Amino acid sequence: MRSAAPEPPDTRAAELVRSAVLADLARRVVADCGADVGLVGVPDGPDAMVLQHWAGTRADLLHNLRVPAGTGLGGRALAERTPAWVPDYRAATTISHHYDAAVGADDLYAMLGVPLVHGGAVHGVVYAALRTVVPFGDVRIGSVADLAGTATRALAGAAAWAPAGAAARAGGAPADRAAGAGLTPREHEVLRWAATGRTNPEIADRLGLSCHTVTGYLKSAMHKLGARNRTELAIAARESGIVR
Repeated sequence: MRSAAPEPPDTRAAELVRSAVLADLARRVVADCGADVGLVGVPDGPDAMVLQHWAGTRADLLHNLRVPAGTGLGGRALAERTPAWVPDYRAATTISHHYDAAVGADDLYAMLGVPLVHGGAVHGVVYAALRTVVPFGDVRIGSVADLAGTATRALAGAAAWAPAGAAARAGGAPADRAAGAGLTPREHEVLRWAATGRTNPEIADRLGLSCHTVTGYLKSAMHKLGARNRTELAIAARESGIVR
């Protein structure tokens, strides 16, 4: 019987770097960003991920959990390729509740998911979770996003070592386009809700912000997208692909 061909050295090296980067990312979310739990999901086929790296967990129900795109908070971040967060996971109305038992086993409430996207390729999703009900502020979101960006660049560099075709490539993603327009994660999230017709008070209630803050984010997004009013902003966001 013929044995399987050994993996090329560059592929093995890329996988070792990838695993080390993602394990470190989970740890740094806890150590540097004040989260109680850090999780990292890695792609498992074109439309799902598996939680393979973690830090701070007390139970094991989240370990090696498979998350299809669109389910739960991380699955939503994976599907939309944009950060998503909720102040209370179990009471949230903006996500599905496939994983309440696993989340409850670790006594988690506030949760943030940031996709690891580079050049159209999705390298996974990093979660920051807390054992308290609390809105995510710009500082913590920015800190996790910065860590995600650093890790993603390292992953992209490691992927370049692997043979061509080893990593799947997708078309331009909403998160990439938002970044290209200079939108911050908060501006993108507020814009996404505004484009669905939500009022400023409704957006403020969903995201745990003040109406004044929501107005400020929308004004900033208008300036960056060259829109003169809310209608033009929604049209520009849809036409550019920033929101669906």
